[in-house]
Amino acid sequence: MTYNLRLFWRMAFRSFFNTKNTHGRLTRKRLGFVLLFYTVWPAWSLFTWLCFSLDDLFFPAYRQQPVEKPLFIIGNFRSGSTFLHRLLSRDTETFTSLRTWDIFLMPSITQRKIFWGLARIDRIFGSPLVTFLKNIDKRSLGQVRIHKISLFEPEEDENILLHAWSTFFVSFMFPFLDEMPPYQFFDTALSADEKKRIMSFYRSMLQRHIYATGGKKHFVAKNPAFSAKIETLVEFFPDARILYLARNPLDMLPSTISWLSYAYGVFSSLETKYIYRDEVLALTKFWYHHPLGYLDRNPSPNRLIVSYDDLIQQPEAVVRHFYTQFGYGSVDALEKIIDQAIEETRAHRSDHVYKYEQMGFTRAEIVREFDDIFTRFNFDRRDPAHPESAPVILPRISAEVPFAAD
Repeated sequence: MTYNLRLFWRMAFRSFFNTKNTHGRLTRKRLGFVLLFYTVWPAWSLFTWLCFSLDDLFFPAYRQQPVEKPLFIIGNFRSGSTFLHRLLSRDTETFTSLRTWDIFLMPSITQRKIFWGLARIDRIFGSPLVTFLKNIDKRSLGQVRIHKISLFEPEEDENILLHAWSTFFVSFMFPFLDEMPPYQFFDTALSADEKKRIMSFYRSMLQRHIYATGGKKHFVAKNPAFSAKIETLVEFFPDARILYLARNPLDMLPSTISWLSYAYGVFSSLETKYIYRDEVLALTKFWYHHPLGYLDRNPSPNRLIVSYDDLIQQPEAVVRHFYTQFGYGSVDALEKIIDQAIEETRAHRSDHVYKYEQMGFTRAEIVREFDDIFTRFNFDRRDPAHPESAPVILPRISAEVPFAAD
C-alpha cells in the first residue's frame, strides 16, 4: 500500500499514550495541536485519496505524462535553495513548480478542477474568497519570519510525501525519532521495495502537476531532503538535472539546527530551545558526503555543484551557466527575474537569531567534523563575521564574472 498506515497509527498512539520524556509531551499546546490534527487530517486525507482515484478514472492520460529535464535543487538545509527555487519559478516560460497550496490543498488533478471551478465563480463576485484566503495567509503563514512561507509561493515538495506519510517531515509534527524510519538516510537505509513505493508515488505527483498545468514546462524543485535520495532520484528520473548547493558548515549547521528546532516548536512545547543536536549533525554530514560522493562517481553534464557564496555573490552568472549546461535555452527576461528575486529576498526580514555556542558547538569542533568539506570548497574556517544571523548579501553582478562550480 502506498500510504504508510503503520507509521500513521504508531504516531497517533505515541501522541496520546506514550509521551513521557519525549519532545512531544502532552502539554496544553501539544494537546490542542493533536486534537486539531486528528480532526482535520484523516478526513482531508480520505478526500484527497478519493480524488487520486478519480484522477485515474477521469484523467488517466496523466500516467503517460513525461517529466522532461526536471531540475532538482539539493544540498543541506539553509544553503540557498529557497532563493534559487523561487527565482527560477519566476521564469514561467521555462519552469513550473508546486506551491504550498498545490502541495497541501490541490495535490490531485480532481481537486484542482474543483478549486478552479470555484475560482471562476469567485471572480464573478469580485473575488471575495481569494481576498479572504490572502488575508488568512498573511496573518498565519505570513508571520513565519525565519523562512518566508505562503500558500501562493513555491515550496519544498518533499511535503507532498506527507500524503503517503513517508517523509522525515512527519517528525516535525510528531517528534518521536525513535519511531521514524530512517528517511534522512534514504538511499542507504531503506529497502528497495520501500524506496520504490515512495518514489513511485512522488513521480505520480509530478506527472499530475505537469499534466494539470499543460504538460509543456520543466519541473523545478528544491528539496534538501533529496540529498539523501540522489541515487533513487536518478533511477526514477534519468533525465533529471541536479544542482547541488554547498554552504560553509559554520553557517549551515547552526542555521539548520535553529530552523529545525523552530519547526519542532511550532507543534510541540520544547523544554530546551535546540533539540536533536547530534541527530542533525549526523544528517548534515550525510547530506554533504552522500550526494557529493555520488556526483563524483557519476560525472555528467546534467549535474552541477555550486558554492552558496557564488550563488549569492553572482546569481546571474550562476543561473545563465546552468541554463546553458542543462539545455534550458536563453531567457530574455532573466536579468529582470533575478533583480525581482533579489529585491524580494532583501525585503524579507528574518528573525532567525542563533549562535552555535548556544547549541553546544565550538568553531573548532565544526571545522573538525567537516574538515573535508572545508578543504574541498576552500571555505573560511574562521568565525563568521555575523554568527548570529544568516547572511543575505545579494549584489547585482555582471554575468561576465566567472564562478567556481567544482
